[in-house]
Amino acid sequence: MIVALNGRRAELPDGATVADAVKEAGVDGDGRGVAVAVDGEVIRKVEWGKTKLEGEQKVEVVHAVQGG
Repeated sequence: MIVALNGRRAELPDGATVADAVKEAGVDGDGRGVAVAVDGEVIRKVEWGKTKLEGEQKVEVVHAVQGG
């Protein structure tokens, strides 16, 4: 299936979850400071592995980094 992942086209396997999208984005989902929204709705971290994606959804993965 094709989704929009952080503004780019990404192909994920059918049945992929939000957790799969986080991995595809190259972000360590086990770390702190990671947020995900699907079609503008924030998905709680405890739901990432249970929330299945559908084709053409817009997924935004944001990773906060410390610095100055």
